[in-house]
Amino acid sequence: MSRTPGWLSRLGAGITRAGARWEERRAQAVAASDDELTPDPVTPESIPPPPAYAPAVAAKPDPVAAIPWGMRVAAEAGWRLLVLAGTLWVLMKVIGAIQLVVLAFVAALLITALLQPTVARLRGYGLPRGLATAVTAILGFVIMGLVGWFVVWQVTDNLDSLADRVKDGIEELKRWLLDSPFHVTEQQINDVAQNLSDTIGTNTQEITSAGLQGVTVMVEILTGMLLAMFSTLFLLYDGKRIWGWTLRLVPAQARPGVAGAGPRAWRTLTAYVRGTVVVALIDAIFIGLGIYFLDVPLAVPLAVFIFLFSFIPLVGAVVSGALAVVVALVTQGVFTALMVLLVVLAVQQIEGHVLQPFILGRAVRVHPLAVVLAVAAGGLTAGIGGAVVAVPLVAVTNTVVAYLRAYGQAYPVHHGPGPHGATAVEVAPTQPPVPPGADKP
Repeated sequence: MSRTPGWLSRLGAGITRAGARWEERRAQAVAASDDELTPDPVTPESIPPPPAYAPAVAAKPDPVAAIPWGMRVAAEAGWRLLVLAGTLWVLMKVIGAIQLVVLAFVAALLITALLQPTVARLRGYGLPRGLATAVTAILGFVIMGLVGWFVVWQVTDNLDSLADRVKDGIEELKRWLLDSPFHVTEQQINDVAQNLSDTIGTNTQEITSAGLQGVTVMVEILTGMLLAMFSTLFLLYDGKRIWGWTLRLVPAQARPGVAGAGPRAWRTLTAYVRGTVVVALIDAIFIGLGIYFLDVPLAVPLAVFIFLFSFIPLVGAVVSGALAVVVALVTQGVFTALMVLLVVLAVQQIEGHVLQPFILGRAVRVHPLAVVLAVAAGGLTAGIGGAVVAVPLVAVTNTVVAYLRAYGQAYPVHHGPGPHGATAVEVAPTQPPVPPGADKP
């Protein structure tokens, strides 16, 4: 009786161990069946090579990598250029809608660049900012007004005598043409005069409408002058604060570069305006003296016109010189006109080769092709005002772009977004894909 419980306990323990082994084997069988149902991962090593008689078929490359690199770069640049072109188009439309305001503000910038050194000098003498600004602005506007009044006075005072001299000059020119080797007959000259008279008579309505449009233009000019005067006053008085407010509109990452480019652009504009004024004044003085000594009427008004037209590079010199030659031709004859032409050409050659390089310097030097294209584009866009502001705009833009390029090379932005898209680094030109099983080069 005492040995029976031991035997039963050993039997129970054996049954327990057999159950545990059976459960373990069952779990192994279930895991093996799951492995059989799950496919093995496909790797290049697990794929058997094709038979020797099968032709080699290259794998299809990534669509981005299949496009040539140059085409990808052209596409990336193309859509960005389209966005820029659209932005410029909208900007030009906005400027065209408020053309008077824009030209008045640009004129105020040019006048401010001319007068601001005087304000700084007066403040250096101890005058308050408001008083220095008021004195400079009043003196500047008074001088401009006196010059305009003097020109109008000279023209109206000499208008009667000029009309008589023009008639005499036309008769002399007519006699010179008849005696010239060009074989011009009196009938041909009379026909030209009659055609001009008929043209004026038939276009009386157009001339009247042009006169009415001239009244509208005069109103716009007066409005623009008032806007330019007020803008000049505020720019002279509060220019630094206006520039600081403008900087706050610039994104923070680009603000240091723009803050450094702004003063350099302003120095370029100041140097351009002051240099152009000096060059135009020298042209007006010397050409005016030449016209005066040749006894051409309206010498002083012509000198003032030469001064004003000198602010339009290349084109202004040609127009003002041609005007002086025409006045000399119809009043004094062919010989005097040729002498005036020689004086104009001599002064302009000295201006182009001596005065401008010496006075303006390298800071505002612009290539002649850029000058011609800028004046043409400005004239087509905004007339005479656009032609005047085109070259200083190009000079300032050249200075800003050069500084920003140098600033970007010296202080690169490391926290900007990386390259992405079709021209990113990861999709740069790579080796063509290698078919599976082929030998790698």
